[in-house]
Amino acid sequence: MTTVNTAAIVILLVSFLVMVFLRFPIAYAVAISSILCLAYQGLPLATLSQQMVKGISSFSLMAVPFFITMGVLMGSGGISEKLLNLADACVGWMTGGLAMVNIVASYFFGGISGSAAADTASLGSLEIPMMVDRGYDKDFSTAVTISSSVEGMLVPPSHNMVIYATTAGGISVGALFLAGYLPGALLAFSLMVGSYIISKRRGYPKGDKFSLKHFLHELRTSIWALSAILIVVVGVVAGVFTATESAAIAVIYSLLVSIYVYKGLKWREVWKALESCIDTLSIVLILIATSNVFGYCLTTLHVPELAARAITGVSSNPYVIAVLLNVILLVLGMIMDMAPIILISTPILLPIATSIGIDPIQYGIMLVLNCGIGLLTPPVGAVLFIGSAIAELPMEKVVKAQIPFYLMMIVALILITFVPEISLCIPRALGY
Repeated sequence: MTTVNTAAIVILLVSFLVMVFLRFPIAYAVAISSILCLAYQGLPLATLSQQMVKGISSFSLMAVPFFITMGVLMGSGGISEKLLNLADACVGWMTGGLAMVNIVASYFFGGISGSAAADTASLGSLEIPMMVDRGYDKDFSTAVTISSSVEGMLVPPSHNMVIYATTAGGISVGALFLAGYLPGALLAFSLMVGSYIISKRRGYPKGDKFSLKHFLHELRTSIWALSAILIVVVGVVAGVFTATESAAIAVIYSLLVSIYVYKGLKWREVWKALESCIDTLSIVLILIATSNVFGYCLTTLHVPELAARAITGVSSNPYVIAVLLNVILLVLGMIMDMAPIILISTPILLPIATSIGIDPIQYGIMLVLNCGIGLLTPPVGAVLFIGSAIAELPMEKVVKAQIPFYLMMIVALILITFVPEISLCIPRALGY
């Protein structure tokens, strides 16, 4: 490697990390470091605009704004309480019943919003006060809420899965959607085990006894919301729609259900919901565009090959390399948001993962879960901040209560890493 290339790599990565630690907006950090790298190499800055346009000129990425809009409409349309009631009918009878309800409700809601932040903001404002009123500690209630919100990133439809599929190239969105169900259920089960142990030790109350009649009533009420998931997942898997087409249909369906069935949203409030979508979407698209330039710089400088040699130089044992990949992703999750991690790390780490036998679909699930854990960790854990703000608790107190749930999430991550069938059995059974 030439001195020029070595210096360009240093300029690209060091300037990026410095700006991240100085709390620059991540899109600015990515763009500025890319500009410095291109300028040092004497490349025309027109490359910047060309690569930015190329990054967002993808039919698959058109699904992202639709999924975000669907989640916002459903979240504004009064379905949060419906899903909470359904979860209560399922598991509210257990020891620590409201904690279990919180976890199961996040699994249901995640299939609609696909966002941990949306889950925490929407369900947390209902669940945390409800749990505190029933005798649960506020810090425990907050920890359960933010931990369970990560399920929503695994359960389809998830716009982050679409971003990963586009970045990785050649990966079926439908297969990724199917792959998320069992890992999401495993994460929920792990959190429920942890919640049960803590609830038993602290004497948290049980809910009402299970009633099949009550369960069927709540299922009938919630079926309109849950059907949105069927439209997307079944449509994509069956080949009736592309991911983009199914997402567009789901937006129209969500709008009609929110306004005319649940009546939690009025027409005049739709514009406010769409404003929220535009805010989120603008951030996502800017990140995708600028990260494509960053990825271009990494590729032309052969950074993925250098990273592969460095990691495999530590050990040739595939188990050790798999652990190293998870550690790298967890550390990145502590200092960066999810979208840029997916966009920047995938070209570097995915080839290493596939070289030790990890399927790209399985790696996508590992990546998303690692990023989800990162959203709950300081210093830049967005979901951790949202939960702390809703509960009006210091972040340090929430982190302390979160420690048992970190452990349960790591257990789920280890199982997903070393038991491929957890992620792959459903896609393989359906021919992917």
